[in-house]
Amino acid sequence: MGTTNWGSSMTVGEIAVIGAGMHPWGKFPGKSFVDIGVEAAKEALRDASVSWNEIEFLSGANTVRNGYPGWVSASTFANALGFQGCQLASSYAACASGVTALSIASSHILAGVCDVALVVGSDQVPKGMFAPVPGDRPSDVDWLRFRLMGLSNPAYFGLFARRRMALYGDTQDDFAAVKVKNSIHGSQNPNARFAKTFTKEDVEASPIVADPLRLLEICTTSDGGAALVVSSLEYALKKGIKDPVRISGISTIGPTYPNAVIDMPYFASDSWAKSGDQNHTFKNDIAQHAYREAGITPNDLDFAEVYDLSSAYELDWYEHIGLCNPGEARDLLHNGDTSIGGKIPVNPSGGLGAFGESIPAQAIAQVCELTWQLRGEAGNRQVKGAKVALSINYGMFGHGSAVIARR
Repeated sequence: MGTTNWGSSMTVGEIAVIGAGMHPWGKFPGKSFVDIGVEAAKEALRDASVSWNEIEFLSGANTVRNGYPGWVSASTFANALGFQGCQLASSYAACASGVTALSIASSHILAGVCDVALVVGSDQVPKGMFAPVPGDRPSDVDWLRFRLMGLSNPAYFGLFARRRMALYGDTQDDFAAVKVKNSIHGSQNPNARFAKTFTKEDVEASPIVADPLRLLEICTTSDGGAALVVSSLEYALKKGIKDPVRISGISTIGPTYPNAVIDMPYFASDSWAKSGDQNHTFKNDIAQHAYREAGITPNDLDFAEVYDLSSAYELDWYEHIGLCNPGEARDLLHNGDTSIGGKIPVNPSGGLGAFGESIPAQAIAQVCELTWQLRGEAGNRQVKGAKVALSINYGMFGHGSAVIARR
């Protein structure tokens, strides 16, 4: 894509993913976020054949809507599992919280501070779309778009969709096709909240929420949890895992502001471009950093899990992660390239359209999908022969979040 240097390499060590676990996503009024997270953690521990007492470090992704226990999630989960003296760290980075928690665990392992760690994120959310967290933050562009422009998340997603329509000629039919594709993938995922297929007619019959986006094209909010057990490669070998899924790159970068003042259209931290280049944004940089750490390029990917807050957002990500040039995303979609069985499947899990948002868990859930796919354990949604994959999202206030995994 343009002058983007996808392939330059950094020297970074690798860690192993030896366990992945998830609590099914949906609405669970009888459960707390702790119940959901502990269930996901226990699934990951079982998958790794590692006991809770063997864990040396617990890295928790925080949830701000569940009171003080949500702010100190690592301690909350450790308490629920039974305090056993392991080291703890709790992280908040909005939707990037899961990968922030994973990056801390990775750093501990690569530094030799611990050999094996548990990473957990879960949430229980109120009905409806997310409201901004209380408090005045006049220097925060994401807060400003809520406060000064009245832009809730769906309204913001709608503006992004309109931008694609104006710049590249994308249509409502293109956005509907993304939903149809992902629903086919998600229908094969037992953890998905909406494990069913939707037709173009179903999408068109759903009401407009934020023009041009319809209800079925905007992700909902969900209760959900996900967890990973990660370790040094040496520890995995001692456990008899000779060929584990390895994490080769993690990106948690922030944006580079092009100007000293707030300037439209860059009215949120995810939309800043570099040096006035409309085609090179913060989202490009998130992916580029991960590629550099792993020493790969987009051409090396077998599939990707991207942050489809809306169907239009998914098309943006095709371009931001280097699968095609700006304006060419819909060609990949309609050629079948991003469907399972295509050249570069995107969101074989079904994506957020099938799951909904569970803020501390969703970036971890993406890595769970990478793990299951790379192991060949994804059942009817399996990407055949997958060896290298990317997951990517971002958190409000300028938190990047991407992972490169391989086997």
